Amino acid sequence: MVATLNPAQAEANRLLGSPATHILLRGGSRSGKTFLLVRAIVIRAVKAPGSRHGIFRHRFNALKATVINDTFKKVMRLCFPDLPYTLNQTDWYVRFPNGSEILFHGLDSSDRTEKILGLEFATVYMNEASQISYAARNMLLTRLAQRTCLAPKEYIDANPPTTSHWLYGVFERKVEPKSGQPLPNPEAYATMQINPDANRDNLTPEYLAFLEGLPEKERQRFLHGNYQTAIEGALWTLDRIKRDTPVADANREEILSRMQRIVVSVDPSGCAGEEDKRSDEIGISVCGLDRDDVGHVLADLTGRMGPAQWAKAALDALDLWKADRIVAEKNFGGAMVENTIRAVRPTAPVKLVTASRGKAARAEPVAALYEQGKVVHHGRFPDLEDQMCQFSAAGYQGSKSPDRADAMVWGITELMLGTDPVFDGSYSWV
Repeated sequence: MVATLNPAQAEANRLLGSPATHILLRGGSRSGKTFLLVRAIVIRAVKAPGSRHGIFRHRFNALKATVINDTFKKVMRLCFPDLPYTLNQTDWYVRFPNGSEILFHGLDSSDRTEKILGLEFATVYMNEASQISYAARNMLLTRLAQRTCLAPKEYIDANPPTTSHWLYGVFERKVEPKSGQPLPNPEAYATMQINPDANRDNLTPEYLAFLEGLPEKERQRFLHGNYQTAIEGALWTLDRIKRDTPVADANREEILSRMQRIVVSVDPSGCAGEEDKRSDEIGISVCGLDRDDVGHVLADLTGRMGPAQWAKAALDALDLWKADRIVAEKNFGGAMVENTIRAVRPTAPVKLVTASRGKAARAEPVAALYEQGKVVHHGRFPDLEDQMCQFSAAGYQGSKSPDRADAMVWGITELMLGTDPVFDGSYSWV
């Protein structure tokens, strides 16, 4: 039997053969990342007689158990059943008939590091790189020097760590992690996310159900393959967000019946529409307050929309959720916000609010309500929650405007905090 690749794996395989020199496959647990990378290395070894390739992990015992004795043998059995090889279990390398070798090394001992420093490779592959230091990675790159018919390649896989890890800086922000300077050749760095759902045919339903049931922080990492925000003094963390049943058509009326007030909150931007990728999105949030004075985040409808589109989206939400009013920030554009809504529905109940202090100052009292367990999310809102977790008392640490979080903050403030002291008290009615 020869293994076939599913669409996500086939796309990852194309990336591995792309001109990029440094390639990261990041994603959830048991998504097939290691299988694809080992397979790619064997292909490179076969193409270039006499070439040398290295597979590395922080601890050799883990590499031996997971890659040498499991994934590598599986790759050879399923993808290269007619290709002979010998495994040297003293120095831990595989040799193919064309003289090419794949070496297996841990980075947890000086003896193994010394051996690596004496060799040159056509490919270096770091398995579970979230456990590998930036210094160790750079040491390996100095060994990526063997001259063959192949372009040198750095392959990496990882369950994404926090955003403070060097992987995030190098592959997502395209900066040198220590200096923060832009990489001189960002086009040489490529990354792809691949998750367990893409490998569903090779996993049991029980395993996928286990990943679904993990606490939110681990669920985001091992099921969805998302980086975890690492902000010192973060106002929100994923594991402290309380959750209730997601709202669907079947249970909407029941959930709405528990609410004493509902608002649709809008954080406008200068976005001209879907095609305007450079602008921030239009934050639109639906929030409710139940009869026990607990706040509820019911929906995040944020998107890139032109003025007429976002006004219609906000008014549609007002109708669908039977909301009391739309709350919209008027700092950006002022009269534009009012005129945009009036153009679509002149009689809509809308409150325009003006903030006199920064985003973090507005977010802090709302974060305190979360800390007290007084706000609940109906389901998961990954993009919104990622923005929330990048707020600290020092300010917002994200790279773009927190449009989703801003809209949510306006909504919860309107419902639970009344006239917030961070506002200048200026309210206008449309």
